[in-house]
Amino acid sequence: MASPKLHSVMIMLTIFIAMILMNVMIVESKTWCQVRSSATGPALQNALNYACSNGADCGPIQPGGSCFNPNTLQSHASYAFDSFYQSKGQNPSACNFGGLATIAVTDPSYGSCRYP
Repeated sequence: MASPKLHSVMIMLTIFIAMILMNVMIVESKTWCQVRSSATGPALQNALNYACSNGADCGPIQPGGSCFNPNTLQSHASYAFDSFYQSKGQNPSACNFGGLATIAVTDPSYGSCRYP
């Protein structure tokens, strides 16, 4: 039978390993910035323009680009918001856009449109 001291060491080691694994999972998790379903209108267009002018790669949402279709403001803004967010190292403050966006854990890529 293991001594109480060995038992305590084993429990502490188990907790330590679990904490390391949880940290690795958090650090390596991938997130995306997406438009809220309620976001529309001029505020959304202004936020899209801001993202494209401040670090987002908006080439794929231009005519002929891999993410141009569907050709909707929400779809284009989602791509631009995520590109901006990724360019800022997934900093949560880079996915706000005046409350028009939210962080998602599901990859929004579709068809030939691959999100960064």
